[in-house]
Amino acid sequence: MSTTLLLARHGQTTWHAENRYAGISDIVLTDTGVAQAEALGRWAAAHPVDAIWTSPLSRAALTAAPAARALNLTPRTEPALRECDFGVLEGRTLAEFAAENPGAAEAFRSDPVANPFPEAEDPLAAAERGTTVLHRIAAAHPGERVLIVAHNTLLRLVLCRLLSIPLSEYRRVFPQLRNAAVSEVRMAQEESALLSFNVPCA
Repeated sequence: MSTTLLLARHGQTTWHAENRYAGISDIVLTDTGVAQAEALGRWAAAHPVDAIWTSPLSRAALTAAPAARALNLTPRTEPALRECDFGVLEGRTLAEFAAENPGAAEAFRSDPVANPFPEAEDPLAAAERGTTVLHRIAAAHPGERVLIVAHNTLLRLVLCRLLSIPLSEYRRVFPQLRNAAVSEVRMAQEESALLSFNVPCA
């Protein structure tokens, strides 16, 4: 029996508005991000789900809250859904890093998995962490629809792993998950299929 996972990135934050990396840092939503969360809530009211899971970071929990209210559901918090730790890039832009260390920035652009940022979480470990928890969530909700609110880089790595796409290609194949947009994945045992990608809620 398959499970449908609706993967959503959290709403816009103050750092994302400036194109700064926000990994494990707990950054608040902008007014735009709050509006995006409300749009996701309206979408959920029109496309009901059976359960909601979120990252422990407040930007994900706040994005999931309107959907939870609309459906009278209590979101479950899962630590393994947290964003990747970007090390020295936390709170900084790639352009700032490139000005300081052009060689490392170019290596990252060429292969972000083989050449992660200094002091950052290993992308291979992050992909394994995220994939494992999505399989666990799917197994807990056979035949159901589950909204999962998490993060841009983690979800792109996981999509690559689930779809047998080389992890080094995650930035090229999936350039960006839009804030509060929904991507639909069908999971059945060890098989996964991407049914839709980056569908806006508003």
